[in-house]
Amino acid sequence: MALVNALTGDHDKEPGPAGAAPSDSTDTASVSPRRSTQAASAAIPLLVRVVGPPTNVVVKVSDTGEIAAQGVLQTGDTRTFREAPLNLVVNNGSSVQVTIYGKLQRARGPGRATWFVDQR
Repeated sequence: MALVNALTGDHDKEPGPAGAAPSDSTDTASVSPRRSTQAASAAIPLLVRVVGPPTNVVVKVSDTGEIAAQGVLQTGDTRTFREAPLNLVVNNGSSVQVTIYGKLQRARGPGRATWFVDQR
């Protein structure tokens, strides 16, 4: 139990008897943030992460034609778009990871690549 307390940061609690199972509240607390994070990412229409060389990215709101974002994103940059429908066009499809409503999209090769994000 001391090891459990050391890992969870509950230093002020008394160690329980050897072999005692952790309480249900500890299990719930450790699982809930992951579930809420997954649910939150599933609600986000588009997430673009640059994992390769910098690339030009254009995101357009499909129904209005408005440009939501345009420009070169650097390696490590991440952009989140919370409206839909969207059209995403990148100059180098192999440079980006695209997540649509929480689902990682199939990797694309080098060269121009496009994705469409439906409205839910």
